[in-house]
Amino acid sequence: MAARTAGQPAYYSGNRAQRTRGRDAQSINILAGKAVANAVRSTLGPKGMDKMLVDSLGDIVITNDGATILKEMDIEHPAAKMVVEVSKTQDDEVGDGTTTAAVLTGELLTKAEELMNKGIHPTVITSGYRHAAAKCEEVLKTITIDVSPEDRIALKKIASTALTGKGEGELHKDFLSEIALDAVLSVAEKTDSGYKVDTEDITIEKREGGSIKDTEMVQGLVIDKDRVRPNMPQRIDNAKIMLTSFAIEFNKIEKDAEIKITSPEQMQLFVDQEEKMIKAKVDNIIRTGANVVFCQKGIDDLAQYYLEKAGIYACRRIKKSDMEKLARATGATIVQDDTEILTEDIGYADYVEERDIKGTKMTFVMGCKDAKTVSLILHGGTTHIVDSLKRALNDALRVVGVCLEDGKVVVGGGATEIELALKLRQYASTLTGREQLAVNGFADALEIIPQTLAENGGLDPIDILVEMRSQHEKGNKRAGVNVYTGKVVDMWEENVIEPLRVKTQAINSATEAAVMILRIDDVVASSGKSKAGAGGMPGSDVELGD
Repeated sequence: MAARTAGQPAYYSGNRAQRTRGRDAQSINILAGKAVANAVRSTLGPKGMDKMLVDSLGDIVITNDGATILKEMDIEHPAAKMVVEVSKTQDDEVGDGTTTAAVLTGELLTKAEELMNKGIHPTVITSGYRHAAAKCEEVLKTITIDVSPEDRIALKKIASTALTGKGEGELHKDFLSEIALDAVLSVAEKTDSGYKVDTEDITIEKREGGSIKDTEMVQGLVIDKDRVRPNMPQRIDNAKIMLTSFAIEFNKIEKDAEIKITSPEQMQLFVDQEEKMIKAKVDNIIRTGANVVFCQKGIDDLAQYYLEKAGIYACRRIKKSDMEKLARATGATIVQDDTEILTEDIGYADYVEERDIKGTKMTFVMGCKDAKTVSLILHGGTTHIVDSLKRALNDALRVVGVCLEDGKVVVGGGATEIELALKLRQYASTLTGREQLAVNGFADALEIIPQTLAENGGLDPIDILVEMRSQHEKGNKRAGVNVYTGKVVDMWEENVIEPLRVKTQAINSATEAAVMILRIDDVVASSGKSKAGAGGMPGSDVELGD
């Protein structure tokens, strides 16, 4: 007995493969995409709510960052994963606007479903969406505002906007935006075409204790490790730095082996040989003239003793990411083998020093060869506060960097989306055929952003939307919603500014994901090979015939 939905069959192919086709597949995919978007929708804006994510071990993450929420959620449906990818891409490319991208994707799918219910073919809808996205790029170029890299006030406003609504970060956004701006300007590199910013040059270390006001910026590299021995020098001036990825220990036998010892002298020979191997490794390091050693793996107790006697400052079990940062900052080469160490592998810094930060000892590498290296030490009352602060500051650093590179911004508060919707409706009236309906649907979908901002702020979304449309019809392109006062005002005067790339990336990514999902009319999942396949098709357990 075959079951049919909207004239299309859903059936099992063979004994193991589960399959959904036609409108049934499209409806399930759209439903999954909308579910992911709705999961983060309440977090949008300055008055967005937070989510508490609890994993199987009981660890808790409290955040309203869209990318973090979707990354931590256990999602199996393949269409839902596409929406998660949109948010992840937004985070990687820009750093902010992750919730906007996910919510917009969900709303584009909602409007597409409405059009499909009216009999519009998905191919027509996807074509209309592509035209609308291209038109949005054109319109955005006409409403952008140029920002000079020397304009600290505007750049600080951008950082402040990114910090708004980010928990504890918002309470100290003036202080934190100043730190974020200084950090980005310190690592910004001027090129022929403008500025290039690599936020990887900014190291962020978290430390519980103290208040957020204790957060500081250090012109150098901070490593969350102390000396392996307290009698090693606490400070090394004119530091010559050696980076090793090998363990400074004796080489253990890889294979299982059994050795029979018949006398104490033989036992002593083994011990002496181990000591000689360790001494040889340390001697190879000392021979280069290095007075600071950062080891990615372990350092044997005997090796620590030899290094201490040589007056060398040593740290062990350094994270790979920190090793790479040290290599960039000091000009050192990460050495793989102690027999291949050369003098040219040494890196340089003015001094290396151990400092006590709120009861935790940390290593400061100051005056690096590459001066464009800074570190931020974040402080907060609890682990959750400093974790939230790090995510907020990361967003601020990224958006300031993006703005320095592009030099173009737009206003926030839903003003840009309303202006785009207005222009798209005017553009739709020039089109013939059913694509006009898809472009109008895209315009309606864009309005989900100001609508959600109003809803999350406890305002009437209909009243706000009507007022914003009226203002934009009158030519006030910067009219957006102030969720604190409930009024529609000029967002530029309210200092709500975002980089242009936040909007273009969100619109393009959301459009691409929605188009990809709408074009799928056949989903086949092998329920016998992986759980993801079976979990990827909720609602498709229809009784099927021969």
